[in-house]
Amino acid sequence: MSVRHVFADLGSAPVSAYAMTSGRLWSLVAAGLGLVGVVAGGLALARSAGRLGTGSGRRGAIVALATGAAGAIIGGLVVAAAEGGPGTGYGIVGGYLALGVGLIAMVLGGSALARARRLTG
Repeated sequence: MSVRHVFADLGSAPVSAYAMTSGRLWSLVAAGLGLVGVVAGGLALARSAGRLGTGSGRRGAIVALATGAAGAIIGGLVVAAAEGGPGTGYGIVGGYLALGVGLIAMVLGGSALARARRLTG
């Protein structure tokens, strides 16, 4: 089964600007995962710097890496499956947003994990 069939089952009918299509739903899920990763990565980075609590922030860094990677991968699949541009219902704008937010989450998580490893030895 092709990626296009999984994410872009839209048919040929015009799509309303407010309709929730499968592409838009997947891009929202991906952006949500990326946003969770950014929050977890930011908190983990603050914890590893000693600004919040006494924990090392290692668990939050791993959560940020995992959710950021999932968001970026799903966003990339949405972009790859899109057959039209913005406004066509394929979720391409949300897919690009999810790619960016997921990559930011991965950078924050990686930075927090590196800092936690340096501090613990």
